[in-house]
Amino acid sequence: MSIASPLGAYIPGVGPLHRLRPGAKLLGLFVFATTVVVLRGTLPTTIALGVAILLAVLAGLRGRDFWRVLRGFALVAVPLFAFQAWQQGWERGFEVVGDLFALILAASAVTASTAVDDMLDTVAWALQPLRPLGVHPERVAFAFSLVIRAVPSILEIARETQAAARARGLERSARARLVPMVLRSVAQAQLTGEALTARGIGDEER
Repeated sequence: MSIASPLGAYIPGVGPLHRLRPGAKLLGLFVFATTVVVLRGTLPTTIALGVAILLAVLAGLRGRDFWRVLRGFALVAVPLFAFQAWQQGWERGFEVVGDLFALILAASAVTASTAVDDMLDTVAWALQPLRPLGVHPERVAFAFSLVIRAVPSILEIARETQAAARARGLERSARARLVPMVLRSVAQAQLTGEALTARGIGDEER
C-alpha cells in the first residue's frame, strides 16, 4: 500500500501562493529556512510554526493534510524530541522539532501550490548559467524529481519495518527498525539506478 508524500501533492487553486512564480516561492523557502536555522529560542520557533501553518493554509492544505504531514513527521519527531529533551531540556527539544516541522510545512505549502513540472522547469532554468561549468540543468532537475518521488517510498518502508518490529515484540529496539529500513532503502536506490542505467540514463557524455 502506498502512502502520500509528507510534502503533499499539487492542489489546484487561485490563491496568493498559487499566483506566485515558482522561482519566487523557492527563493522565499530558502530565506525562510535560513531564518529558522539562524534564529534560536522557543519564541522564534513558535513564530516560525505560525507562519508555516498560515502558508500551508493559503496553499490549500486542510485538516486531513496537516494530519498526514504530522503522522509522517512523528516517526522522526518523537525520538528526536526525547533525545534533545534528555540532553539539553525540553526547550531545546521543542526548538529542534518545531523548526523541522515548520520547514516541512513551508515546503508542503510550496509543493501544494506549485505543479511539479513548473518546479522542475524552474530548477532547470535557474541552473542554465552553470552549463559552461559542466552542469547539466536537465539532469539536475531529473534528479530533483527522483528525490520528490522517492520520499513516499521511503516512508512506506519505514512504516513496514516498524510494523514488522512490533510484530516481533521489538518496537522499542531502534536497531530492529533502523537497520532493515536503511538496508531496504539502499536496495531500492540501487534498483532505481540499475533501471535508469538500463535505459541509458545517467551515462557520462564522452
